[in-house]
Amino acid sequence: MATWQIEGPERLALEGQVTQLDMWLARGRLRVVGTDGPARVEVRRVGRKGLTVTYEDGHLSIRHHTRPRWPWMGPVWWFSVGRSNFFADVTVAVPPAVAASLTLVAGDVLATGLRQGATVDVTSGHITLMGLDGAIRAKTVSGSIEALGLAGDVRLQTVSGEIILADSSADRLLARTISGAVTCDLDNPYAREVRLDTTSGAITVRVPEDADLEVNLSATSGRVTSAFPQVRATGSAGMRSARGRIGSGKGVLNAYAVSGSVSLLARPIEDFSPDGDRS
Repeated sequence: MATWQIEGPERLALEGQVTQLDMWLARGRLRVVGTDGPARVEVRRVGRKGLTVTYEDGHLSIRHHTRPRWPWMGPVWWFSVGRSNFFADVTVAVPPAVAASLTLVAGDVLATGLRQGATVDVTSGHITLMGLDGAIRAKTVSGSIEALGLAGDVRLQTVSGEIILADSSADRLLARTISGAVTCDLDNPYAREVRLDTTSGAITVRVPEDADLEVNLSATSGRVTSAFPQVRATGSAGMRSARGRIGSGKGVLNAYAVSGSVSLLARPIEDFSPDGDRS
């Protein structure tokens, strides 16, 4: 096992193959890029406690080790001592086939070009995802999630913050927030399952005109609108619910807002094949 203690700005180039990336940072900025070539780690800035980088059998780990001297102090220790000691501004380049697990307590995360799935967990901060595939999981307590060009099985969750998803060819999508809006632009007419849920906020979803979806839209306190004539208001709730079938209805779209509107928009037809190629 190779180990590096990073105490200042530094660049590392790894000669061995990397198949798994695990990162745990207390505070800072994290960028992970899937690209060809050997794995590289660039630390632009680091706090007084530094970082530990380890590599063994294809597993690359980058961590802050935050063990308070007086555990009973809890949050007092973090805000009085921990924040000033534990910080990192890190960029990591790894092969696109790497599976990544990224955890950041406070700060922003950007992940792009990873094709074998990624798990991103942030307590307070912004998450940006671009060009990811596979099993994708992103969660933040306080902050927003922005995603562009995701495929595969996607789950996005926030407690307080909006979710924005554009040009998604995901086969399955779950987007859920407690307080915040959900905006989704889906370009895969073959999506099998799309579930959008917010407690306080609006939902806007755009799907291809030639999609195959069984649609169920509802809002407890808010208006439901649909650009598809086959998805119409039903029942005593009036404009607070709409159901219908687009195409053959092989997939399912459920969108539910407790306090906020739900809008279904139509995306113009594009040539699209199940493997994601357009002509």
